[in-house]
Amino acid sequence: MSVVAIGLNHRTVPLDLLERTTIDAARLPKVLSDLVGRPNISEAVVLSTCNRTEVYAVAEKFHGGYGDVRDALSEASFVAPEDFIDHLYVHYDTDAVRHLFSVASGLDSAVLGESEILGQVKGAWEQGQAEGTVGPSLNLLFRHAVEAGKRARTETTISHHTTSISQAAVAMAVDELGGLEGRRVVVLGAGEMGEGMATSLLGAGAGEVVVANRTWQRAVEVAERVGGRAVRLSELDVVLSDADVLLTSTGATSLMLEHTSLESVMNPRPDRPLLIVDIAVPRDVDPSAGDIPGVTLLDMTDLRRFAETGLQSRQGEVVAVRSIVDEELARFVELRSAREAAPLVSELRTRAEELRLIELERYRSRLEHLPATDREVIEAITRGILAKLLHEPTVRLKDAAGSARGDRLADATRDLFDL
Repeated sequence: MSVVAIGLNHRTVPLDLLERTTIDAARLPKVLSDLVGRPNISEAVVLSTCNRTEVYAVAEKFHGGYGDVRDALSEASFVAPEDFIDHLYVHYDTDAVRHLFSVASGLDSAVLGESEILGQVKGAWEQGQAEGTVGPSLNLLFRHAVEAGKRARTETTISHHTTSISQAAVAMAVDELGGLEGRRVVVLGAGEMGEGMATSLLGAGAGEVVVANRTWQRAVEVAERVGGRAVRLSELDVVLSDADVLLTSTGATSLMLEHTSLESVMNPRPDRPLLIVDIAVPRDVDPSAGDIPGVTLLDMTDLRRFAETGLQSRQGEVVAVRSIVDEELARFVELRSAREAAPLVSELRTRAEELRLIELERYRSRLEHLPATDREVIEAITRGILAKLLHEPTVRLKDAAGSARGDRLADATRDLFDL
């Protein structure tokens, strides 16, 4: 059995396809259950964020596991396999481990070193544990991935700049307008992203921050933290009529703002533009709203381009984090090999020792007349022969553990020695 990582992310698919394949929290339990109910998958974790939808699975057979994940993604997103199969990336065994460690370290994010992804990786792991789809293999993998992500952030400066998508969204708005001083900003959504954007606005000097959210109490809490004002969703059109910027990131599965609603907002204010930064996936704002006169609509595609402009100056940090990922990968492979091979090696040695003792017992009557020192020599010789015979198989089983070759050697050992 080996780990596979199969998915789509912001680098491999256009935004409209990525948002169609996003798996929201309400559907995650069913998707996880479906995955481990398929013939080739024994463990599974789903990581679905605004930048990626990925499945990490322990697969009995690679090709069978790939087919199971592909079909599960298709059924969960209601997207035909042929519409996304060319965009899927597949990582196997150590490459899958390296990919997850890179994701947790912020190397594979739209915003290099973003802090949110580490919590999302941990959350996906905990969700799998809660649903009973995580076993010893993925527990070990994700525990190690979280450790790698923490090392990347404490031992390098990769997280010392714009470190979250919410911060980048505000920075992009500042860049687009030349500043937010004196401007009214509406934040739609008070979840982790929404709160992050509202908090980032404090340092950007926004004139007023208005927080709108489906849950009223949550809107009040976030607004109070940033010295802003909370409004109900029913008041959104009213506050937008006098807003300069809308920052939005809700967990809604359908549009929060239709073209017609925004058109109604903009008609009475022909000379006052509105900047919208929509970092939700799926998007909150109808993409066609960007065609309304006075509206500038930016989404995750624009944010990725914005974030990429600062990458050149941070290549040294990337090299340092990759070095940590390589170190953690080597440590993980060694630990996994020892854990996976240890029970089989122990059973093999126990079986061999049982056979040695049985044979000595058969000849006990012939050996009793020998002096104790001679019997001790025979004992030492038989143990030594056994140790030498088992040394090479033990080393090879440990070295190959966790790989396809290791699986074949383990199966052969069980068959040959009836373990």
